[in-house]
Amino acid sequence: MSPYLVMLITRKETITRSTGRYFRFVEAALSTVKASHLPLYSCKYSKKVYTQPQLLPLLFFKDYLKKDYREIIDLIVEIDHIPSLLGLSTLPHFTTLQKFLARIKSRYLGFIFAKPLKLFYSNKDIIPLTAIDSSGFTSSCASHYHSERTGKIRKHFIKTSIAVDTDRQVIVGFISSKSRVHDTRHARLLLRRCHKSKKSACYVMDKGYDSESIHRLIREELNANSIIPVRSWKNERVGGIFRREMDEHFDEVRYHRRTLVETKFSVLKRRFGRDLKTRKFSNQGKELSCKMIICNLHQFLQFVMIEVFYRAIFSKSQR
Repeated sequence: MSPYLVMLITRKETITRSTGRYFRFVEAALSTVKASHLPLYSCKYSKKVYTQPQLLPLLFFKDYLKKDYREIIDLIVEIDHIPSLLGLSTLPHFTTLQKFLARIKSRYLGFIFAKPLKLFYSNKDIIPLTAIDSSGFTSSCASHYHSERTGKIRKHFIKTSIAVDTDRQVIVGFISSKSRVHDTRHARLLLRRCHKSKKSACYVMDKGYDSESIHRLIREELNANSIIPVRSWKNERVGGIFRREMDEHFDEVRYHRRTLVETKFSVLKRRFGRDLKTRKFSNQGKELSCKMIICNLHQFLQFVMIEVFYRAIFSKSQR
């Protein structure tokens, strides 16, 4: 048997073994999109060949597997169940997905991001501890070799802050900006946004967020507790009521759980990619929204599989 034929057979067996996992993700993505009541078409002048609820799960599936537009269409050709699940008689061209990402409105992705949270929480649930931190996603499309040859080293990062439930490792809120802004500016917007979607009993952050105004926002406006270590220089006097309280009575045990938000950033970048493929900032924001949505869907599917596993063990022990 030729090596090329062996490679094709191995690829086919790998796809067959992974079909169940792929199908579960696309099914969860489709259910989430349908629950958000996304309009069928972007405008009344649409060609009406594909609907938005059909294209958006494909866009999520592309980021879920860290594929480009060409690769994801080629992969779906080899998987029979996904086109039938989405109701696709013909597969879209890869440029259709590119244009769809540029066309879809960001607010729709915001509505869709809120839907997976209902899979983890009920309306009355309050998160015990939420950790907030920021990181950057690379947005340069140039290779390192090209940059070195041309002398145009382009290093640009989209600063992104996320809020993570430390118990369930669920992203409950995020915000991004094109320019490098101070952490506290992101924190004010993110705290109010998270409090509207899912309330938390306590917020924990690192020294970069040390500010009396942040403490006051959390304590007085959001009616929650805050844990932020005090940043001081050369025995400088600590100002502010809440900052002095932090300096005198600091909860090391709960603050240690802040590292879980860094773990979530690591999972997010390793599993779903640290680079943004689009060039326009508006599209980069949409790409980040897609990453956050699929990260929560992936977390939910992991919980489901763990529950099924333990139920199977329990049923065997009862026999």
